[in-house]
Amino acid sequence: AMQIGMSFISAYAMCAGEAAVADLSFAAKHAALVSMGEMLPARRARGPNEPGGLSFGHLADIIQTSRVSQDPAKIALEVVGAGCMLYDQIWLGSYMSGGVGFTQYATAAYTMDDILDNNTYYDVDYINDKYNGAANLGTDNKVKATLDVVKDIATESTLYGIETYEKFPTALEDHFGGSQRATVLAASGVACALATGNANAGLSGWYLSMYVHKEAWGRLGFFGFDL
Repeated sequence: AMQIGMSFISAYAMCAGEAAVADLSFAAKHAALVSMGEMLPARRARGPNEPGGLSFGHLADIIQTSRVSQDPAKIALEVVGAGCMLYDQIWLGSYMSGGVGFTQYATAAYTMDDILDNNTYYDVDYINDKYNGAANLGTDNKVKATLDVVKDIATESTLYGIETYEKFPTALEDHFGGSQRATVLAASGVACALATGNANAGLSGWYLSMYVHKEAWGRLGFFGFDL
């Protein structure tokens, strides 16, 4: 138990607090199950403590976006990365459907440090310039969530992403099939949500990016993704 405790302290750079170390040591030594998943709808649940049952609140605590609280774009990107990994790849993709969640997982895994970041930070600059700092932290600075605002921000974001891909053909080839490109261009959803503080506006921006993407390139992806 002492060795396990010291291993945790070293691996996670923890303070040697007895309570935290004791819980981790007990879980490892006794192979105890730490139950964090909440009950899922019966038709989707396969057993207790499913990955999909991890609440958004727990995920937010795990990500610890408060460490970069003055950078809304970074906060959004960290949430996208962890959320794609847990809910899309592990839960929906591999666990439920047998692997079809690779698309979003790929977005999180190998575009998070450059391409998706570039799109999102461009969107933040565009919003702040046109809508008087609406993408910054705050509640009084947000622009009203109207259809015109969503159309403007989502279209600008998607076209910027498309133009960036066309400037770098190797990235276009690397993100094969189109469906991976679609999830990168979906930074438009993040942009609309940051500008308005409205999740539904963000969802609408994502929908619009799919239409703009297909209008520009003729298709969204392989197999059933165009549906």
